[in-house]
Amino acid sequence: MKARMSLGVFIALAILVRPACAGQDGVKIGILSDMSGPYASITGPGSVVAAQMAIEDFGGSVLGKPISFVSADHQNKADLGSGIAKRWYDAEGVDAIFDVPNSAVALAVAAISGERKKIAGFSGAATSTLTGAACQETTSAWAYDTYSLVNGSIKFITRQGADTWFFVALDSESGKAFETLGTRAIEGLNGKVVGAVRHPINTADFSSFLLQAQGSKAKAVALANAGNDTVVSLRQAHEFRLPQSGQKVVALILVLNDVKALGLETAQGAILSESFYWDSDDDTRAWNKRFTDRHGAPANMMQAGVYSSVLHYLKSVAKTGTVEGGAVAAAMKSIPVEDFYTKGAVVRADGRVMRDMYIFRVKSPSESKGPWDLYEKLGKVDAVEAYVPIDQSLCPLVKR
Repeated sequence: MKARMSLGVFIALAILVRPACAGQDGVKIGILSDMSGPYASITGPGSVVAAQMAIEDFGGSVLGKPISFVSADHQNKADLGSGIAKRWYDAEGVDAIFDVPNSAVALAVAAISGERKKIAGFSGAATSTLTGAACQETTSAWAYDTYSLVNGSIKFITRQGADTWFFVALDSESGKAFETLGTRAIEGLNGKVVGAVRHPINTADFSSFLLQAQGSKAKAVALANAGNDTVVSLRQAHEFRLPQSGQKVVALILVLNDVKALGLETAQGAILSESFYWDSDDDTRAWNKRFTDRHGAPANMMQAGVYSSVLHYLKSVAKTGTVEGGAVAAAMKSIPVEDFYTKGAVVRADGRVMRDMYIFRVKSPSESKGPWDLYEKLGKVDAVEAYVPIDQSLCPLVKR
């Protein structure tokens, strides 16, 4: 009897401590995004296409098992996103989650992923907190953040003489972060923030906010929002003639899809920062043609970031021979990120993927040579300057 009990205990312990290999059904990836709301056009279905391409390009299987994926709409609700993440991890065998636009949702998913030692790669969320105080061993950020965007367009415009600013910000984690970081950058260049207002997500009428910005006489108005909110606020700023009256309107998260939706007549001259542009070189053009053929529009940095993060994750699973989050996360930080997007990038200890940021100006209709020829590159901010210096990181994983 004792011998049988000892053998049973031994078997139970062996099951508990055995390495986490690919499950019986293979590796499963989840794309958690905004499929129907204000960020759907810049993430959502395009992020799903990017993930599918990464899986296919990797070969469709890893560790001898098939790679599958699921997707869901978090509807920009942190509680809903949390519930989906828990269900995926705990009941549906999802090994890693990617994309997750909306900073509040991303922070909730990061905490859950950290608790369960599961991989999460964020491409759509802006908040720098993901690689700061809220960093987790198994999470990483792949395309941009509030700090890098401020170091791009806000500093660029301030150095051109726009020394007074007004913020029209989304009432959210990322909107508040933009205000804080932007104010610090502006004041560091001897500028001044003369006012700020905050708006709810998916706002249809920005007239009261823009009239306050116009009345402030600020030389530059920063739109600290994203997706459809950026498109609507930029269009209404044009209707209220803010740019025509001499105020520079700076969209802090403006991506290619937004510019296309606005049209060059309205968006021309806007300054923005992105870490990816489809027309940068032969590699980006070749990959983007495949993406556009499937999605109907070029990829932006968020969607390109989904491809890059999924592909790098699969390479790391293959390298370690396991889907156990801690081991895979260590591998992701030990091997360089190599793809069309960036050559030789590293994933820092805090989870930040170190990519250069580029400053673009939106072309005028007469300058554009095609339907998606929308940007002129003005300059580059090296990755080491674009992101929070590692010795200033609030991430508890960073060794001092």
